Amino acid sequence: MISLLGVDGVRVTDPDHAYGGTDADIAQLLRDMVLTRRLDAEGTALQRQGQLGLWPPTLGQEAVGAGTMRAMKPADMCFPSYREHGAALVRGVDPLDIMSLWRGVDMGGWDPIATRFNHYSIVIGSHPLHAVGWAMALQAEGATGAGGPDDAAVLAFFGDGASSEGDVNEALVWAASYHVPVVFVVTNNQWAISVPSTRQAVVPLARRGEGFGIPGVRVDGNDVLAVQAVTEAALDQARSGEGPQLIEMFTYRMGAHTTSDDPTKYRSHAEEERWRAKDPIDRVRTYLQRVGAIDDGWLAALQTEADAFAADLRARTIALDPPDFADWFDVVYAEQTQELADQQHAFRAYAASFEEHAEKQEGRR
Repeated sequence: MISLLGVDGVRVTDPDHAYGGTDADIAQLLRDMVLTRRLDAEGTALQRQGQLGLWPPTLGQEAVGAGTMRAMKPADMCFPSYREHGAALVRGVDPLDIMSLWRGVDMGGWDPIATRFNHYSIVIGSHPLHAVGWAMALQAEGATGAGGPDDAAVLAFFGDGASSEGDVNEALVWAASYHVPVVFVVTNNQWAISVPSTRQAVVPLARRGEGFGIPGVRVDGNDVLAVQAVTEAALDQARSGEGPQLIEMFTYRMGAHTTSDDPTKYRSHAEEERWRAKDPIDRVRTYLQRVGAIDDGWLAALQTEADAFAADLRARTIALDPPDFADWFDVVYAEQTQELADQQHAFRAYAASFEEHAEKQEGRR
């Protein structure tokens, strides 16, 4: 497993990979992860208070989002799953658009073309096929493998549980068969809800690509330096025409699968404590303080920024207006069909009947 920063915050070397950034760049990664954790804490709290319908926590996995996104170039495209809050934040998605999705106001309001970050995929493992399709389009348009600075590649996230899904395996077949420029990132957070990853695969998930002819590598997913370095290398290979790559991010989901889940029913407190000692934020902060790249003043400023970020996000989320569900009939197809128009009319009449009933009840009092 590739690691470039130990749990004690000390840099280590790897024969094949090295982090090429400066300490200022590492400080930026620390900021990315701290804001991601704050976003996640707000999401969890807002759901517990009834402001969101559901929230999938990302506590403990912050290094995966920050490291992978800092490895991408502007022309690359990302296809996320539903837990990539940190990746979305780094890619420039307004976190309010994430909150509005889980509040049920819309289906994800950000522009996937402008941000090069596609909408969340809620259906497990469905989107790697979309990523392969995008990568095939890059090939068809000559936008990859030309050896130029504008070459692009695609990055697709999925989890350890999704790696057992048929759609994911179909995506691997297509990617290998057509040698497309896609990097599959398997975020192995150890648990597919209540099923451990050890029950899903008898070999490391990094080797899942071997049978398809896709090279794989296992990375310490709590080490943001290793995450970025390995992702950069894999994307470079994909852009240069070497075909698909697979990375297993070996990390841990410290929180619940979603806020509807109770992890105390299927895993031990001791296991959680072992992983807490590998916290991705603590090790980076320890390193930066040791080398003198940041000090207490820098950390205090970051804390102030995180507090303001959370307060603003919370206020804007609570202020979101409830949606008019009838409007969603307009976005099913590019052009409205008569059948959908009839359904939309019927739905508006049905919704209005509740208001009429309420007015009658009020009039009787």
